[in-house]
Amino acid sequence: MNAPLPRAGLAIATPAHTRSRRRGSALPAGVTRREIALALLAIATLHVIVIAALVRAGIIETPQVVQIIQAALVQPPAPEEPKPPTELPKPPQPRKTVQPAPQPPKPVPVLAAAPAPNDTPVAVAPPPDPKPDLPPVAAPPVPPAPPIQAATPSPVAPPRFDADYLDNPTPAYPSMARRMGEEGKVVLRVFVEASGKPSKIEVRTSSGSTRLDDAASAAVWNWKFVPARRGEENVAAWVLVPISFSLRNA
Repeated sequence: MNAPLPRAGLAIATPAHTRSRRRGSALPAGVTRREIALALLAIATLHVIVIAALVRAGIIETPQVVQIIQAALVQPPAPEEPKPPTELPKPPQPRKTVQPAPQPPKPVPVLAAAPAPNDTPVAVAPPPDPKPDLPPVAAPPVPPAPPIQAATPSPVAPPRFDADYLDNPTPAYPSMARRMGEEGKVVLRVFVEASGKPSKIEVRTSSGSTRLDDAASAAVWNWKFVPARRGEENVAAWVLVPISFSLRNA
């Protein structure tokens, strides 16, 4: 017997592997859409590289872009009208000062003298005689001032060495000079300080013997002097000291 046909409107059950084949019937087995997209991209890149190589080799000419240039007629600008020359300002003219005309002096009214009540003439004293011009008297000349005299310095009293109270010893006679029979007079120049002590001794006149001169100088170095005086003040000054050496008095 034949099996009954299915009714209209009833779904016919089909296996799952049959449905999957119908959905992916456009793709080959084992190939995904991502792999197809990568393959297309590689093909397009390869075409671009080939075309670029052909263009560089001159096999394929690159199309030239035609530029359209639009030209328009430009009218020249209208000529400018010449401007009138500007007038320079005129320099200011000096003002003329008008001086007023001098007015004549006004007449001074003269008052008429009233008539005197009496007709008695009045005696008018005559004007005094002018004094004669006397010549100017010259003033007596002023006597010149007396010259200022410079103050005369007080004289200086020289130092003294012969006062008894000084007790200055007599120079010793050198024994060698005595044996040699040397005699003579020596004059020493001594600088005496204000304190009365000698500070410099010079031989002014030699006795002719160095031994006698040295003996006199050695003795005077130990002497005391009365210092020089100027008024009431002790001052330093030079003095000459004569010393004689004689074998008769030795």
